[in-house]
Amino acid sequence: MKRGFIPNILTFLNLSLGILSLIATVEGDYLNSGLFILAAGLVDRYDGRIARLLHAESPLGKELDSLSDLVSFGVAPALQAYFMFNLAEYSFLGLIPIILFPVSGAYRLARYNSSSFNGVFMGVPITIAGCVLALFTLLLRNSLNLSFIIIFIMIALAYLMVSTIKLQKR
Repeated sequence: MKRGFIPNILTFLNLSLGILSLIATVEGDYLNSGLFILAAGLVDRYDGRIARLLHAESPLGKELDSLSDLVSFGVAPALQAYFMFNLAEYSFLGLIPIILFPVSGAYRLARYNSSSFNGVFMGVPITIAGCVLALFTLLLRNSLNLSFIIIFIMIALAYLMVSTIKLQKR
């Protein structure tokens, strides 16, 4: 068996959890949608570590991980917030964060993949931003009229992803 098989299975599990989150969002099951995102975050934490442990790192694995992360931590939490807090009622203002959040995450992932990593992240990783957004939606899910707070949080997290803030990897 190839060594890269196990970390890639974890990466596909991450992607699968992101897809399940999207399905739960469409069905209006926001609790499970958020839990799927957080579970994807746990899985994502270990796929790279296991790849390094097994000496199975590869450019293909890195790209698969980024594509999975974009779905699980970019698109899924943005759609969850959009539907959960009915951001459509704000017309264009409601569309800005749902587009800006995953686009910023995609830029952050591309910047990371195209540079050499020296143990310091530039910008907040999409996994952290997506999990933070999912946590906020879970914590605020029973509150009314918090749409503007969610819009602010999404725009702030989008900015932090593309910023030049440096974070030490742990």
